[in-house]
Formats: sequence, structure tokens, C-alpha cells
Amino acid sequence: MFVTENYKQKMIKTIEVFNKELSSLRTGRANASMLDLVKVDVYGQKMPINQLGTITTPEPRMINIQVWDLNNVNLIDSSIKKSELGLNPQIDGQLIRLPIPDLSEERRNEMKKIVKTMGEKCKVSIRNIRREANDSLKSILKKKEISEDDEKKKEKEIQSLTDEHIKLIDDKVFSKEKEIMTI
Repeated sequence: MFVTENYKQKMIKTIEVFNKELSSLRTGRANASMLDLVKVDVYGQKMPINQLGTITTPEPRMINIQVWDLNNVNLIDSSIKKSELGLNPQIDGQLIRLPIPDLSEERRNEMKKIVKTMGEKCKVSIRNIRREANDSLKSILKKKEISEDDEKKKEKEIQSLTDEHIKLIDDKVFSKEKEIMTI
């Protein structure tokens, strides 16, 4: 049995992952979710920073991390330095300050390319889901569990879902680029 809703859910999940990746990009404003993708190797496993301390944004260009365990301060510091965020942590006891520098024109253009690449990867995922759905329809048609007319109708449904989600991705990419280029 072919259920269009299953493929729609997969597309929605793909968009959610894309949104999470986008929110972790540095756009010149301090945002606690920028640190979501940074993992710290502590207690024998990789953990997100928000499980090792309290993250706050007291100013538009500053992130503070109040580390709960003094032993983790240097580990968090080195993980942030190794990440692609380009931030330089300042340690003050158990408090780590992350000043967010202004983005240079060069860095802004670099960020736009990164956003475009992320968008393209997401679109490819959506198209793969469409292909998976169409393959499933063809196999159901072969088994004579569905008529050709129904198969065509379902293919159209899947195509419109695909178009809808790809437009969503394009819109998100456009607004993120606009945010990056705003000084």
C-alpha cells in the first residue's frame, strides 16, 4: 500500500534538519544555537556544550558560557577553537566569553556560498525522497495493486509535494542570505 503522507513526513524531517543547520551558522549576531553543532569530548563521549554549561547572550555580539565543571573549561575552549565558527574564546574562571566579530565582506560571501551549498544538499535529499516514492509506485503498479491512472495521480501528488518543499528551501536560503548581507 502506498501512503503519500509517509513521504511528506520524510520531506518535513529533511526541512527540519536544514533549519537546524541554518540556525547554527554565524551571521554576525550572537545566537546560542550557533554552538549546537560543536561537540566536546568529555566523560568518554561527545557532548553538546549546552549539556556542560549555561549559554546566554547578554549582548548582540557576545555569547557567555557558564561552565558547570571547572575541568571542562579547557575542553570546551579547544572544541570551539577547532570548530568552523571562527570564534576566539576568552576564559575567565568558569565563564567563557565568545565575542562575535563583525563579518568581513569576504566572510559574508563565503557564508552565502555555504548557505547555498546547504540548500542544494537539502534539495537533493527531497528529490531522493521523490525518487524513492516513484520507485515504490512503480513496484506497486507491477504487482497490479494499483491502476495506471492512480499511479499517475500519486506521482503528481508527490511531484507537487516536492515542488512545495523545494520552494520552501529556496525561500529559507534567500532569507538567510539576506540576513548574512545585512550589516
